[in-house]
Amino acid sequence: MTGLKRTLNPMPDDVSAVLVERGLITAYEARPDYQKNDYLGWISRTRRPDTRQKRLDQMLDELQRGGVYMNMAWRG
Repeated sequence: MTGLKRTLNPMPDDVSAVLVERGLITAYEARPDYQKNDYLGWISRTRRPDTRQKRLDQMLDELQRGGVYMNMAWRG
C-alpha cells in the first residue's frame, strides 16, 4: 500500500488465505489503499473471535457484491 499517511495494517495470513480461497483477492486489490487498510485494521482490532469473524464476513460480502464499503454505497 502506498499513498497513506496512517500506520499500515498488516495482512493476516488467514485473511489472505480466505481472499484467495474465495476468489476475491483481485476485488480486494482493486480497492483504494485507504479501504484495504481500514478493513484490515477494523478486523484486527477485535477482541472476540466471533466479532472478528463477523467483520471478516462483512468485508468478504462487500467485496463480492461490489459497490459497497463499510455498509455505505461506494463507486469505485
